[in-house]
Amino acid sequence: MPEGHTLHRIARLHHERFAGGAVRVSSPQGRFAEGAALVDGQVLERAEAVGKHLLHHYESGLSVHVHLGLYGTFSEAELPMGPPVGQVRMRMIGAATDFGTDLRGPTACEILHPPEVDALIARLGADPLRPDADHDRAGARIRRSRRAIGALLMDQAIIAGVGNVYRAEVLFRHGISPFRPGTAITAAEWDALWADLVDLMPIGVRTGRMHVVRPEHDSGAPSYAKDRPRTYVYRRQGEPCRVCATPVAHKVMDARNLFWCPTCQSH
Repeated sequence: MPEGHTLHRIARLHHERFAGGAVRVSSPQGRFAEGAALVDGQVLERAEAVGKHLLHHYESGLSVHVHLGLYGTFSEAELPMGPPVGQVRMRMIGAATDFGTDLRGPTACEILHPPEVDALIARLGADPLRPDADHDRAGARIRRSRRAIGALLMDQAIIAGVGNVYRAEVLFRHGISPFRPGTAITAAEWDALWADLVDLMPIGVRTGRMHVVRPEHDSGAPSYAKDRPRTYVYRRQGEPCRVCATPVAHKVMDARNLFWCPTCQSH
């Protein structure tokens, strides 16, 4: 599932390409036909992301909410766009630009009214990529919980936008066991974790890639997959830790794969 930096990157691109002008919106697949008709031809005022959610805000007050889920993707194209290929849930074409985009396979693509947008944002936690994020509130919730910090970092109601890669990597970078309960995370440790996410995630927005390995460790073993940046522990189970050479461990936590170094993250 795409992590928050991917949605912020898409929101930035769509805002640059479509905001301020009328947009033609359709649903070639048909599943979003009624919603598309409500915003077709309207001016897109802005696009924004909150965690893993994308919002297109239109002049009428209506918003299109997209959650990509596991399989959703946007494909961007210059005009003229050819006939839709595959199951295109939503096609957007800028009336005054040279760009269009097709959305395929999202978990959600729906029209929201302002109170529904407010409710969506209210149920999400602090987003490290947003200047309005309340990291103190998120930290307080973490320190009141006996759940493992590895699970808390993935709880979108506490921290919005952090996914499996950033979860694994930021805990490694701070030497924190993913099994330590939230009540054992100090305020200083939480501040450091948060500050690291605030530094790391914008790199993903700018480059489209997660860069999490410090320069002094960014050599030796290749990445876990072709065309992917190196990681400390994510998807490296059984491989030697880049810092101490202990085999990277793996187990499932709350139905998600978890990776950590038993030596570097022993506490």
